[in-house]
Amino acid sequence: MNLNLAVFGSGNGSNCKAIVKAVDEKKLAAEVRLVISDQENAGILTFARERGIPSRWISREQYQTKDLFYSELTALLRYHQVGFIVLAGYLRKIGKPLIDMYPDKIINIHPALLPAFGGKGMYGIRVHQAVIDAGVKVTGITVHLVDEHYDHGPIVLQQAIDVDEQDTPETLAEKVLKLEHSYYPEAIRYFAENRCAVLNRKVCIKHSQKN
Repeated sequence: MNLNLAVFGSGNGSNCKAIVKAVDEKKLAAEVRLVISDQENAGILTFARERGIPSRWISREQYQTKDLFYSELTALLRYHQVGFIVLAGYLRKIGKPLIDMYPDKIINIHPALLPAFGGKGMYGIRVHQAVIDAGVKVTGITVHLVDEHYDHGPIVLQQAIDVDEQDTPETLAEKVLKLEHSYYPEAIRYFAENRCAVLNRKVCIKHSQKN
């Protein structure tokens, strides 16, 4: 049975495209059932419409209260039978109602090796600028479970790359984005194949039985 996904994003949706590509190529036993964005004109919504994937612009600012917002959002997720949430460049903090509804079933990808260069306000080019400014020699990506704190949940997967002396925040961003596109579908596959377990707030990955 496929893992029914909702992908949340605020930008162009390149990671969403990578996930859909992995599904199309039968590398990931999942289906993107819903795309959510907090930005009305986000590229991720355009991509979803082009692919015929149900999508919705929904933002806290559209609702008088937080309760109304989460009531609408959770109703959407139930209607589309979403079983797992993937954050792909989503710049809003995930609230407790969603975390309670999807315990250990929400993941995020961060463009650095957490716990370094994470936390509130650390996203996009800001992360890569901080890496350059710190003079570190290695950076990478982290896929982690989402809890009520920024960039804090148990780590599912990390992949590192070297930071070259000539790297700028922009060139580093390109290198890291390629890693994201390669490894985010792989991290989702752990859950689709029931190979991921959370024990004492640590993630354990079972080895694949496939050759």
